Amino acid sequence: MKKHIIYIITIILSISVGVIGTIATIHYFPITQNVTNEKTVKTVSITETNSIKEAVNKIYNAVVVIESYQNGRQTSSGSGFVYKTDEKNGYVITNHHVIEDSTEIKVVNMNGESIDAKVLGSDEYADIAVLSIDVEGVLDVAEIGDSSDLELGDTLFTVGTPVGNAYRGTVTKGILSGKDRTVSVSLSSSGSYIMNVLQTDAAINPGNSGGPLVNINGEVIGVNSLKLVEDEIEGMGFAIPIELAMTYVEKLEKGEKIERPIVGVSLLDVDNTYALYRNRITLPKNVTYGAVVVTVEPSSVAEVGGLKAGDVMTEINGEKIEDVAHFRYNLYKYNIGDKIKVTYNRSGKIEETTLELTQKAE
Repeated sequence: MKKHIIYIITIILSISVGVIGTIATIHYFPITQNVTNEKTVKTVSITETNSIKEAVNKIYNAVVVIESYQNGRQTSSGSGFVYKTDEKNGYVITNHHVIEDSTEIKVVNMNGESIDAKVLGSDEYADIAVLSIDVEGVLDVAEIGDSSDLELGDTLFTVGTPVGNAYRGTVTKGILSGKDRTVSVSLSSSGSYIMNVLQTDAAINPGNSGGPLVNINGEVIGVNSLKLVEDEIEGMGFAIPIELAMTYVEKLEKGEKIERPIVGVSLLDVDNTYALYRNRITLPKNVTYGAVVVTVEPSSVAEVGGLKAGDVMTEINGEKIEDVAHFRYNLYKYNIGDKIKVTYNRSGKIEETTLELTQKAE
């Protein structure tokens, strides 16, 4: 037993001496270790699969700023683009409302050069104007595309001058949000009018008016015209389809006026109850849409066709007429000399008449 105890004590002492020796060795003779930190550097390659820079470069220098003046004072600004040139002139498309009532117009190119511009022709209903400038001020010419080839979701972008010249050449990107939209706009001379437009969510601000709406190939497919601005609505911009705009451009460039037919009536909307009351017109209770005839001019197309005050026109060639703006929109699809069938409500009875469009707006 005694031997067994001595054996255990010997083991404990041996372990203790070993531990103490190890601690002393580490303390007085530290181990030096060479540590090498290696940094791994990875090369990352970024590929822009949705970049539109090539398309932007294609149109960029064809876009210009339009500055309108009255008696030496700038009154408004907008955008435009050069669509063709000849030996002497560059030809610019913009909006009618951008240059309306101006006495002087200047075009500023992307180099900041200001060039005097001349109005060749302008049309309020189409909201299209054509200007000419010295060809020396032209940096590039836009390529005209076709909006009918577009599909919902296609990438679109604008180049223009929102706010003012300080933001010249601003690019905004979006998609085609809608085709064949109809929106009502207010005209300075004749109330409201319906326009057929493209809808996009690309940012279109007031200074973008007249500038190009462009497809991914860098081709102009629309002329920015207006923006729906309401507190609860965002991202709804509109543009005139380029093929529609170009039908007006061909005449305006030559200084020709766009001829539109008239029928010789004054009209009111069916919900304008106060004005109808003042004109002593009472409508049947079931009439909820249409354009109400208030007066008929003597010897006019309307009088020849038998229309009278109080009649409510509801269709033109089968196309529904919602209100006065819609009446103009449908009427202006036709040319001088065409015949149209008008459906109207007279004292609750539905009737039809054929009008030959022999008169035009002066």
